[in-house]
Amino acid sequence: MTHVVFYKSGNTFWGFDVEGHSGFADAGEDIVCSAISSMTMLVVNAVETAYASNVDYTIDEETAKVCVRVQASLPEYESDEKKRYAISGLIMAYYYQLNDMLEEYYDFVDVDVIEKKFEGNK
Repeated sequence: MTHVVFYKSGNTFWGFDVEGHSGFADAGEDIVCSAISSMTMLVVNAVETAYASNVDYTIDEETAKVCVRVQASLPEYESDEKKRYAISGLIMAYYYQLNDMLEEYYDFVDVDVIEKKFEGNK
């Protein structure tokens, strides 16, 4: 099962961890894993290119764990309110998309949200 934990401070999403293989199908055939991987990298690439902001992320191939932290979604790190809103909204959209996937793939994906102060990529 793939477990995704989103982090937010107040109403602001600022990061997430993705861990585990979904187990929906064999490697190369797993549409659940493919969708999650694609959405994860969409968030990373959009923040870096479309919003010209730094993304701290790590990918551990052995444990299938991806950690993503985006301090630019928080007011103490980014003064541009529109940019903060857009970045946090992008992460929140990923959260809602995964929740939509849960309707059909609940045996393969688990999603949580934790209220937490930003601590970097830990």
